[in-house]
Amino acid sequence: MSELKVALVTGAARGQGAALVKRLRADGFTVAAADLRIEELRTAVSALDDDGVIAVELDVTSEELWSAAVSEVVEHFGGLSTLVNNAGVLHRAPLSEETAQGFESSWRFNTLGPFLGIRASLEHLRRAEGAAIVNTCSTGAIRPFPFHAAYGSSKWALRGLTQIAAAELASDGIRVNAVFPGPIDTPMLDDTARQRLIERSYSGRLGQPMEVADAVAFLVSEHASFITGSELVVDGGQCLRIG
Repeated sequence: MSELKVALVTGAARGQGAALVKRLRADGFTVAAADLRIEELRTAVSALDDDGVIAVELDVTSEELWSAAVSEVVEHFGGLSTLVNNAGVLHRAPLSEETAQGFESSWRFNTLGPFLGIRASLEHLRRAEGAAIVNTCSTGAIRPFPFHAAYGSSKWALRGLTQIAAAELASDGIRVNAVFPGPIDTPMLDDTARQRLIERSYSGRLGQPMEVADAVAFLVSEHASFITGSELVVDGGQCLRIG
């Protein structure tokens, strides 16, 4: 088995994904930063000035691009030990105004994408020592938020996929866990949502992307070697609120 520490992180051009790249690199991983926003991603990776990070173009809804991305990573770094399915989309709409297209799009990015990533990476993860997968779920997969039918249901499905993958892949030595970010200060939030979440927060602030990255770094590390099928909530107490 390979002892390489090579991570592929999706949604890595900005926000939480960019923080994940920096955090895993600090822990000694070589990192493939993947995103559909390839020019923005290349600019961000170039600014790091680090040969241990490469930019990979990836539309997570494309089976073909997943295969190409994994092949590129393995060819460049010699293997793959860690997959962080971080890419996702936040889509809000009342049920009466939701469309089939909007609903399906959320599922394609938030659920199909991680499934395709796991399948494309599986052969290489099975060969790696200490292999780990972390899926980025959401507190929307713990409690219901109105006007989030597409987003919330897709994240509930990702939560289920995480549990099934953890059970199925345990015998291969692959650990599969999930983080559940709450209100995190990323470009995914508009100003109105940002202010509303701050006002409702127990701590009076939003979480920072690096706080989620720290949780992921723990789950993919040797310190979590006996942890699989776990759900780590990073929400500043959001889920403690009843209403």
